[in-house]
Amino acid sequence: MVQMKRNMLSVALVAAIGMTATVASAQSAPANDATTKQDAKKADEKNVLDSVVVTGIRRGIEGAISTKKNSTSIVEAVSAEDIGKLPDVSIAESIARLPGLSAQRVAGRAQVISVRGLSPDFSTTLLNGREMVSTGDNRSVEFDQYPSELMAGVTVYKTPDAGLIGQGLSGTIDMHTVRPLDFSKSVTAVGVRGQRNSLGSAANQSANGNRFNASYIGQFFDRKFGIALGYAHSENPLQEEQVGLYEPWEPIGPTWRPGVPSGAGCPASGSNCTYYSEGIKALRGTGFEKRDAVMATLEFRPSSVWTSTLDMFYTKSHSKYTANQFEVNLGDYNGGYGHINVTNPQINGNGTFEGGTAANLYPLVRGMYDKRDDKIKAFGWRNDFNLGNAKLFTDLSYSHADRKELSLENNTQLYPAPQLDTLNLAYTSNGFPQLNPGLNYSDPSKLYLQNTIYGSGYGKVPEVHDTLKSARVGASFGLSGALGKWFSDIEVGLNYADREKNKKQPEASINLGPQGVTSIAPDLQYGLVNLGFAGIGNIPAWNVPGAVARYMTFDPQINQSYLYAKTWSLSEKITTAYLKANLDTQLGSDVSLRGNIGVQVQHVDQSSSANSVLNNNTILPVTLGAKYNEVLPSMNLAFMFPHDQALRFALAKQTARPRIDDMNASISFGVDNATGKTGGGGGNPQLRPWRANALDISYEKYFGTKAYVSAAFYYKQLTSYIFNQTSDGYDWSNYVASYPAQTPPAGSTYPPIQSHGTFTAPQNGKGGKMQGVELTASLPFEMFTPVLKGFGVVASASFNDSSIKIPPPDGSQTSVGNNPIALPGLSKRVYNLTAYYERNGFEARISQRRRSDFIGEIGNFNGNRTLRYVVGENITDAQVSYNFSDSSSLKGLSVLLQATNLTDSPYKTYAQTKDRPLEYIKWGRTVLLGASYKF
Repeated sequence: MVQMKRNMLSVALVAAIGMTATVASAQSAPANDATTKQDAKKADEKNVLDSVVVTGIRRGIEGAISTKKNSTSIVEAVSAEDIGKLPDVSIAESIARLPGLSAQRVAGRAQVISVRGLSPDFSTTLLNGREMVSTGDNRSVEFDQYPSELMAGVTVYKTPDAGLIGQGLSGTIDMHTVRPLDFSKSVTAVGVRGQRNSLGSAANQSANGNRFNASYIGQFFDRKFGIALGYAHSENPLQEEQVGLYEPWEPIGPTWRPGVPSGAGCPASGSNCTYYSEGIKALRGTGFEKRDAVMATLEFRPSSVWTSTLDMFYTKSHSKYTANQFEVNLGDYNGGYGHINVTNPQINGNGTFEGGTAANLYPLVRGMYDKRDDKIKAFGWRNDFNLGNAKLFTDLSYSHADRKELSLENNTQLYPAPQLDTLNLAYTSNGFPQLNPGLNYSDPSKLYLQNTIYGSGYGKVPEVHDTLKSARVGASFGLSGALGKWFSDIEVGLNYADREKNKKQPEASINLGPQGVTSIAPDLQYGLVNLGFAGIGNIPAWNVPGAVARYMTFDPQINQSYLYAKTWSLSEKITTAYLKANLDTQLGSDVSLRGNIGVQVQHVDQSSSANSVLNNNTILPVTLGAKYNEVLPSMNLAFMFPHDQALRFALAKQTARPRIDDMNASISFGVDNATGKTGGGGGNPQLRPWRANALDISYEKYFGTKAYVSAAFYYKQLTSYIFNQTSDGYDWSNYVASYPAQTPPAGSTYPPIQSHGTFTAPQNGKGGKMQGVELTASLPFEMFTPVLKGFGVVASASFNDSSIKIPPPDGSQTSVGNNPIALPGLSKRVYNLTAYYERNGFEARISQRRRSDFIGEIGNFNGNRTLRYVVGENITDAQVSYNFSDSSSLKGLSVLLQATNLTDSPYKTYAQTKDRPLEYIKWGRTVLLGASYKF
């Protein structure tokens, strides 16, 4: 049925493209008096902003179509319907609905974006044309930190041009705020929404939340000075139900024998084996995320010669999350309380254990807590000078991000120990896997903090700081004569970017205090949470940091050998010079040509400082880096044919900067005393970027700015791909010199230590090809018949494929296997569909985004990147609203009702095959009711 629906969407999309061809001959493009790309774009933007006819949904759609139509690159765009009104609750959800883009959910929210089937590592995010920092360990921006209410729109560049600084390999996502002097008059808008999560309240956290936003745009001094101010507040409940199985799913002999070493009794091929997970857990999570963000733009235009624009953005978020978890180990790692006995095992034809009755178990009830504070601030100051035939600009920018986090857990079990239990397990139910215990775990007075099989607790205190400073200068010169017949102008520029990012992550065990084994006092209890969705019933929820402070000791450190790889700093200094010629010419009477041809030259100076660890726990500070140049040519051609048709052609060499955590300089080094061989592994500060040669072709048919259809093809030959490799002949001379002499056993000697050995780290290797097709249609149905006035659809289907196979990163083998894997983030099919109705102030919209299975990236317990197979998702959102007319006494008032994740779609991951589940998570649906007022 799911496949049938997908096929129906594809057929409907192709049919829509065909239908538009029927009406194409009856419509022609409106005349455009603008003679340059910039003038045309400005004219269309002014029409969208100032029109009193086009409002609401259509206003946003037509603004996005105008951006796409007038761009010389291949782009996708989303535009605000009004001040403070992007079409989705989250800007990430708005971006994820664009053709060829998809989102991965984190804590139930769309957070990171994949462009054209490549992971977020391959794209770059800008704010008003300036690259942004990140609170994560890498470069990927977490889009839920940018309120949709403060954004005027987003442009996604699928093809680069030489003047696009900070461009990515898969695409460049540019969020932008309003320019106050583009508005014809002052505007004030406010909005408020209340929201509720369908999972309901739990423990100490309500399921209710709220949002508030206010914006002001004004012009002063005879429109020489403009100001735009915006504030957005949100408090979102975090509610979660989850069942998870341990990694890895391990092979044992053909007879069910828990506790037998992995692979024992199995043939080398692994066939005729039973695969089982060593444990299972179920949790109820609850918490909140509070975010406050402000935006300000000051625009000063004293004359047509000079325009000065100052952009400021600040966002601060604070989140707390508590999870209470029932957990049991099935691998005989059960505290030494007896061999686990499994009866009536259910094993499917793939050799996967799916359920049975397991006895001799000593489960634990765990409390987990995470508190996180993020801050991002960004400033940009641009000055434009119009000197007749020449135009100059300068742009200074600064952005900084901080993340501080506290992660705690403590463990309880029934006391006195052991109180062994029997569980009935069923992993393949229609919803959550089931684990039904025989004992009661709902009485907090019978659960004691003690040293369980995992210890009494563990904690981490990660901290990240990221700073990016840049300065840019550029100029364009109009051309005349023979060159002027082909090129409107030529642009030159220089950009210098200086980025510093550092991380530290102190960690430690949380140990019992002098009182020893103890229960948690009633004043620290939150009450019971219900794990009935997993067949368990109620378990206690408590104040985890309060319990740690009262009963336990926690002293996080960074000076342990196993923690040194988690403390590092990175420096990047990139100088970019560019030259670009803008095409604008006529090819005969009916065809015009726009576009650009140019080249970027980058000089990169990168280095990382960290500590390396020798295998005798000697610490060696190390700083490594590299300097190199990149030459990036690009060409964008847009052939404009009669009847508003465009054929775009683009060629480019593209790069994406390496992951920051892959460039970590920390290295572990060891010597095999028996042979003298040396080896080690870690990060690689000498990494070069991912590189690709790219070809793009796009056909687009427009109907003014009201509708369009398009079909696009892209091809990328990745000439360099970064993945973990082991190389021989690495020079360990500096490490050998620092390696203390070892004393051999009496009567023996150690061979000399070899100065060259093996090195395992992220390295540049061969890539491969990937390609895809993207079909898009944005159609108001009144084009076909006036009976359907007000109805419309925006639909896209993307089909991606890649020949690239890579080894999984260290630590991910347990979830994706040891064999080569497909590209992380690659969904072979991505569908987006929005159907809407808008008339006489009433608006209704339902949106659905689908993606097929993909390999997702998550952070594991150690905070390292882990890859997991993610089951394809189908997320549906809906909204209805009413805008009071200008003739009403309530003019300017809008009321709305929204629902996100309407079908409560689960998030599911698995290990290698779908009958071996890892996570089954539900975050619930969210309903929002609110109003906005503009005057």
